[in-house]
Amino acid sequence: MEEVKILWADDEIDLLKPHILFLEERGYKVFTTNNGNEAIEYLEYEQMDIVFLDENMPGLSGLETLEKIKEKDSSLPVIMITKSEEEDIMEDAIGGKISDYLIKPVNPKQILLSVKKNLDKKRLVSAKTTQDYQQEFRQISMRLNDRMDAEEWKDFYKKLVHWEIELDASEDGGMEEIIQMQKTESNNVFSNFYEDNYLDWINGRDSKIPIMSHTLLPKLVLPQIKEDGAFPTVLICLDNFRFDQWRAIKSSITDYFRIENEDMYYSIVPTATSFSRSALFAGLLPNAIESRFGKQWDTESGGSADEKQLLEAMLKLHGKQVKSDFVNVSGLEEGRKLLDKISEYLHNDLLVLSFNFVDMLTHSKTDMEVIKELADDESAYRSVTSSWFEHSPLLDILKFFSEKKIPVLFTSDHGSVRVKNPVKVIGDRNTNTNLRYKHGKSLNYNAKDIFEVKDPKEAHLPAGNLSSRYIFAKSEDFFVYPNNYNHFVQHYKNTFQHGGISLEEILVPFISLIPK
Repeated sequence: MEEVKILWADDEIDLLKPHILFLEERGYKVFTTNNGNEAIEYLEYEQMDIVFLDENMPGLSGLETLEKIKEKDSSLPVIMITKSEEEDIMEDAIGGKISDYLIKPVNPKQILLSVKKNLDKKRLVSAKTTQDYQQEFRQISMRLNDRMDAEEWKDFYKKLVHWEIELDASEDGGMEEIIQMQKTESNNVFSNFYEDNYLDWINGRDSKIPIMSHTLLPKLVLPQIKEDGAFPTVLICLDNFRFDQWRAIKSSITDYFRIENEDMYYSIVPTATSFSRSALFAGLLPNAIESRFGKQWDTESGGSADEKQLLEAMLKLHGKQVKSDFVNVSGLEEGRKLLDKISEYLHNDLLVLSFNFVDMLTHSKTDMEVIKELADDESAYRSVTSSWFEHSPLLDILKFFSEKKIPVLFTSDHGSVRVKNPVKVIGDRNTNTNLRYKHGKSLNYNAKDIFEVKDPKEAHLPAGNLSSRYIFAKSEDFFVYPNNYNHFVQHYKNTFQHGGISLEEILVPFISLIPK
C-alpha cells in the first residue's frame, strides 16, 4: 500500500497518542499539531491525504481552519472531531464540506474506519460491487431461460440497469465487459419475446396485455386528473429517454420529489417519434390516427398530426371535458421562455410538457464528431444526459412544481439502443431511411434476421399500398444497404438509434413524483 499521510490537529493531541500509534502500526504516516495555524503551515509544504480536525481549538477554531483548508484544496478530505452535538455546529461543518463527523470520545477503530471510508471507498465499493454481481450473474443468466411475462421482463430490465450503473462506477473493467455481454444476450431473448407477443397484444388476443404507448394516457394519466381547479395534473415527456438515463438523473430529482412509483410501459413499433409519440398523445394506434387525422406518415422527422390536436381529441374520445394545454420545447431558448411563464399554465386541469433534447442528441451523434466523442458508449450517453439535465430549464421547472406542491408524471415515448451488428437490406428509392425499421413494397432481406410484418393492418400500421410491409431490426442490429456497405457500417456502428426492438427502446420509464 502506498504510504498514506494523515494530518491530525487537536489542542489535546498528547492524549491521542494511542490512536496515532494504532494508525502507524497499520502503515499510516501521521503528522500532528495542536493548533489550526500550524495545520495550515503543514499543508503549505507537505501533501496530505486526509485531515483530522478538532472543532474546539483555541486561536484559529476548527471551523475557521476548515475554511482555510478548503480554500487551498477543496478536494482534501477533512474529518471534523468535536465534543459538541449542537445542531448548528454540525450544520456549519457540513456546509464547509467535511467528509465525516465524529463525536468525542473517539476510539481508534472509529478513526481507522473513517480513513478507510474516505480514502479506500472507491476501491472497497468496487470490490464489493464486483463480488455481488458475480454472485448474481448466474441467477440473471438462469432467469433468461425462464418464460418471463411482460411484467417480469420489466423487473428483469431494472436489475440489468442497476448492475450496469453499479459496475460503471467501479474500477473493474472486466466486469463491465461481462455485463455488456449479458445485456446483449438479454436483448436477443427479449426481442424474440416481443416478436412472439406483440401482434397478440395490440389485437387483444392475450389475457395479460401490458400498458403500451396508446393505452398509457387513457389508463394511467386520465384517471389522475382532478377537475377541482386546485392544481393541474402535469405530464412531462422527455423524448427518446431510456430507463438508465432516468436512473442517471434520479438523484437530482429526489432532492425535490419523492418517487411514488418507478414503472415502465411498452412502446409500440416502430419506436420512432412520428409513430410512438403520436400513439402516446392520441391514445390510438397509428392506423387509427391516420383514419381520424389523415395521412401523416411521409416523414421521419416527427411530422405527424399536431400533438396538441391529438391530445385534445383523445380527451374528447374519453369524455374528459377538462382544460388542457400542450407545450413542445425543442431547444434551450424555448425552455427558458417556458420557465418564465410556467405559472400561466397552472389554470389547466391537464398540462403536458414535451422536451426534445435527448432525441436531438441521438440524431446529432451520427453526424457530429464532437457529439460522437462526448457520447461514444452507454456510460458517456448517461453522463451527457445528466449534465444537460443539471443545467436545463427542465430541472428548474421541476423545482417550481415542487415548490408549488404539484405532483408530476414523468415519461418518454421511446428509447434508443447502441447498434453494433449490420444487417443487409435492399429497398427502392421510396423506402424510408431509418436504420432500425423499413417500410416499403420492394424490400429484400433475410427473414431470420428481423421482425417481419407482411400485413401492416395486423400491426395497426398505415399500409401505404397493397404490397407494402414493415421490417424491424432486433437487439443491437441496424439495417445497411449493400451499396457502399463498409462506409455506412463504419459511420453508424456504435451510434444510438431507435425504431426497432430492444430493451432500451421498448421499455419506457413512467415515473410518479410527489413533492417533498
